[in-house]
Amino acid sequence: MAWKLLLRNRIRSTLTVGGVAVAVAVLVSLLAFDTGYQRSLQTDIDRMGYQVLVTAKGCPYEAATLMLKGGGGLRYMDEEVYGRIVEDDRIDEIAPQLVVTDFDPEGGGVTMYVGVDEAQRRLKPWLEFRAGGWFSSPTAEEAVLGYEAAELEQRRVGDRIYVRSIDRALEVVGVLERTGTQDDGAIFVPLATAQRAFGYESKISGIGIRLKDLGQLAAFEEDLYDEPGIQVVSMAQVRGTILNLISSARVLAGSIAVVAVVVAIIGVMNTILMSVFERTKQIGVMKAMGASRFDVFRIVWSETTLVCLLGGVAGAVLAVTGGRLAELLVRRILPYAPSGRLIIVTLPLVAAALVCAVLTGLVAGIYPASRAAELKPVQAIRSTG
Repeated sequence: MAWKLLLRNRIRSTLTVGGVAVAVAVLVSLLAFDTGYQRSLQTDIDRMGYQVLVTAKGCPYEAATLMLKGGGGLRYMDEEVYGRIVEDDRIDEIAPQLVVTDFDPEGGGVTMYVGVDEAQRRLKPWLEFRAGGWFSSPTAEEAVLGYEAAELEQRRVGDRIYVRSIDRALEVVGVLERTGTQDDGAIFVPLATAQRAFGYESKISGIGIRLKDLGQLAAFEEDLYDEPGIQVVSMAQVRGTILNLISSARVLAGSIAVVAVVVAIIGVMNTILMSVFERTKQIGVMKAMGASRFDVFRIVWSETTLVCLLGGVAGAVLAVTGGRLAELLVRRILPYAPSGRLIIVTLPLVAAALVCAVLTGLVAGIYPASRAAELKPVQAIRSTG
């Protein structure tokens, strides 16, 4: 009976269901974003291969973000710092690197070059070659391309890459498999070659460090604070800071979700109340024929719950199908977006959304159902409404 009553005014019912669907879609997307962002950020940090980043004095979190995301603008420090740190027995692996960029005025593009040594492969043992291999020597004028860099440059093993700013050509000796990190867009060259070719003799932009025992992290950082001209950033701090940076966006999105839910509840109550007023005589006849208050209450309450259930299903479908579009919008807004999926809609999340939609219907339907149940049969039948 509740289903038939909804079909009596399909346009109004459809609009009400749509309002609930939007509210549910916003809630599901917000919760899915919270889960997906944290998971992707942690994956990006884990894929860096180290727990501690040493950079030159400046903004530590800006430096760490550039190291995560890739890009130029980093400060540089003397390579002597690496020589002093590398002797620490608590270090499992340590890898210096030099990040520089080359701007092509004709093509308008910026290419990121990363000077690394053999330790980089030990820090990231998951790196695999799609073709070719590693550098032939620490001073060779050769390059290993990330997956996306190779696709963009349209280069294969044996080709040469001309670097305009230094007027040199580097031979491509390897192409990496896709990793889903900033490494995909980088062009790796031997550290000594990058220092010599780009004019950064005895300079590096960062040092990645993995400790033997993570429990020694605090003491290790404390010991490095006395080292002049550098700063120490742990990847755990970076994760927490980046999450704090997007907290304002999460609060704003949460406020929008709350407003959407309140509007949906008001819309449902309005729709069902209008339906009750239109069926006043019908309800009076039902009660005159023996329908109890609970019977009337149950019919109207079921109608409200059905509207919210349909809206919940539609909202879940909208969140799943529109997740990609929402992810593109989020990447344009956020200062740092990890490389993985940002919005992950899971089955438990959808189930929870449907339960919340039904609960919303139960709450929103109490007042209209009570009004209908309290109607007097004689007054209802005589009503002209």
